[in-house]
Amino acid sequence: MEQQNSTEIPSYTPEEEKLVIRNKAGVPVGVKPENKWTWKKVLLWVLITALGVTGWTILAIVRGEEVNTIWFVITAVCTYAIAYRFYALYIQRKIMRPDDSNATPAERVNNAKDYDPTHRVVLYGHHFAAIAGAGPLVGPVLAAQMGYLPGTLWIIFGVCVAGAVQDMLVLFFSMRRGGRSLGQMAVDEIGKVGGTVATIIVLVMLMIVLAVLAMICVNALAESPWGVFSVGCTIPIAICMGLWLRFVQPGKITQVSIVGFAALMAVIIGGRWVAESDFGQQYLHLSPTALVWCMVIYGFFAAVLPVWVLLTPRDYLSTFMKVGTILVLAVGIIVVRPIVEMPAVTEFASNTDGPVFAGTLFPFLFITIACGALSGMHATVSSGTTPKMIQKESQARMIGYGGMLMESFVAVMALAAAASLNQGIYFGMNTSEATIDNLAGTAITETTDNRDDITAEAVKNLGVTDAHGDSIRAAWDSWDEDGNDKVYYDGEAFESLANDVGEPHVTSRTGGAPTLAVGIAHILHQIGGGRTMMGFWYHFAIMFEALFILSAVDAVTRVARFQVSDAFGAFNKKFRDPSWRVGAWISTALVVAAWGSLLLMGVTDPRGGIQTLYPLFGIANQLIAAVALLLCCVVVVRKGYTKWLWIPAIPFVFDTAVTFTASWQKIFSTDPAIGYWQQWRDARALRDTLTDPEAISIQGDIIRNTFIQGTMSIIFLVCVAFVIVCACIRMVRTWQTKDTTTSEDPHRASNFFAPASLFATKLEKKLNKEYEVVGDPALIPGKSTEHAE
Repeated sequence: MEQQNSTEIPSYTPEEEKLVIRNKAGVPVGVKPENKWTWKKVLLWVLITALGVTGWTILAIVRGEEVNTIWFVITAVCTYAIAYRFYALYIQRKIMRPDDSNATPAERVNNAKDYDPTHRVVLYGHHFAAIAGAGPLVGPVLAAQMGYLPGTLWIIFGVCVAGAVQDMLVLFFSMRRGGRSLGQMAVDEIGKVGGTVATIIVLVMLMIVLAVLAMICVNALAESPWGVFSVGCTIPIAICMGLWLRFVQPGKITQVSIVGFAALMAVIIGGRWVAESDFGQQYLHLSPTALVWCMVIYGFFAAVLPVWVLLTPRDYLSTFMKVGTILVLAVGIIVVRPIVEMPAVTEFASNTDGPVFAGTLFPFLFITIACGALSGMHATVSSGTTPKMIQKESQARMIGYGGMLMESFVAVMALAAAASLNQGIYFGMNTSEATIDNLAGTAITETTDNRDDITAEAVKNLGVTDAHGDSIRAAWDSWDEDGNDKVYYDGEAFESLANDVGEPHVTSRTGGAPTLAVGIAHILHQIGGGRTMMGFWYHFAIMFEALFILSAVDAVTRVARFQVSDAFGAFNKKFRDPSWRVGAWISTALVVAAWGSLLLMGVTDPRGGIQTLYPLFGIANQLIAAVALLLCCVVVVRKGYTKWLWIPAIPFVFDTAVTFTASWQKIFSTDPAIGYWQQWRDARALRDTLTDPEAISIQGDIIRNTFIQGTMSIIFLVCVAFVIVCACIRMVRTWQTKDTTTSEDPHRASNFFAPASLFATKLEKKLNKEYEVVGDPALIPGKSTEHAE
């Protein structure tokens, strides 16, 4: 056997052997980083920098009357490449200092349930699918009312210095602490009092985030047999993929990926015929209430089943659709090169009259665009499922920082698609009926019931100008009855658009998702199928968005389960044992009951659900990010790396300033478009003057909703401020005592090898072959599924 092994082990040059990291038994466990500069590399980065500078110059400075959306793609990709290669690597060297000779929690525990060493490509897909929810899709679309430039700047620069930094650091710190949750790390690092408050408030805010994510998904799938069938089929497909990878071809992801992707495309294409069948109309035409129960049941099982059965393969499968669609959209932008219709900055950036959402650029742009630049929900995933599945410490940069860059690219593509639409169409779709009626005036609302004509008149009265300085009006390129190209204007434009995408109407389809679907269909039909395929691409985009969001719901539900288990662990230590199934079931049931009840309220009460939850979503999400970045600051100080405290401190200070300002305005502003309590006072005053029971009921709903919003905003603000004070005290004491002890787990020698990057190098491929011969059978896919601790 020894002779056979020696012939199978690859040979290495002296230079290669110097780079190999081996444990005491001689087993390879990692590769030392090598960054030699050559003239080819220098030339490559000079070209990337030049392209990036050119892109920013065109988008931010030159602009002109016509800006091609291709510059969104070029500018984003070049900036991401520079940030990943230089800034992320700098943070890795100065703060993280990964050590692949140290075993990760996935290797140490490896219980085949929550702790499971997962192939880096699959884990990248899972992590991206888990963090990529509604934010990068609808946030940039809604924020486009302020123009394309503010959102583009925040999405790209924000992710490089804030969002990706948070995700990578939280992932690494959690991995070094046994995969502990964000709340438990706060207790360990900040202190019992401040950490407990952080745990409770993060969990409450997370329930609101989950409910809103689920609500957007329900609204996208409600009464849509095509969407229900396609999204529902991803569950059995993922289970089959998980079983195949576990028992048939462990570790061989190429074959199962091809089959899974083919099956996904088949159900999406076939969904149209299923939806039109009697079966689809009878059994898949689900009401919002029915979908709520489906999502609650799904969320429970997705959170308690072993990760390899459903969660990981399903997220990996959905990543094909997510990344594939965004890349196809990027290619479509490059090929079609649509012109940006939205000005760089609109009038709504400096006032609170915006019809999509109220508020000025600072601070509300940074609340509206969350997940594409910085999102607290990501920190819960980075301290939830991912650190329990990562194979090597060196992979944290690729998964944490790289995964967030991909989500940011999704946000940029969403913004580009929305900005390429006619402004009249954009505002007509994203303005509520009540606002439309006020803008149109009684002169037209009392003479016609045609929503298209009323919306067209309201758009003209917005007082917005286009990139040429002209007043906007709705316009849509289509064709006439004879098949000739024709541009429709005003009410006919909305009617023509609805016919093209196969919808009864498109006006006042608020929330951003339908607008993004129109933007995607508007670009992709020009490279695939022509105008006759507008309906297909529109519904494909709707399902794409629903799948995007649902993947985040199931992963974050599991993350919240870990948070609850850690909290209960203070009273019963068995809850902290991830292998104790009873504790997992109890914690999961409490989580799904919490966000499920909020979700049920939202879909059954048209006045009391989305209006109450959605405004809190942005603030709650960014406050979680503030807590996560604050935790990173404390960890950096307690590790003795105070010299590099500025890395997490800069995004923490900015995010805190933005979110606290937004919360303050929402609580104390006397502008009825902004302040919760001003809306509460106005509604109470108006209710006393009414006699119509229905009108009185509506004002009662508003009074209740604004009271909930205002109260929760005050609680969130006070609690996070208290946590900040506790963290500052902890950092000051650390500076004074020079005590650099942390809650990191002790070093434990690794006996596992895996490449650090998405694509293995030549040396890493050779080491993989060696490890298959000399490695631990319990960690080698296909040799054993049992692990003896």
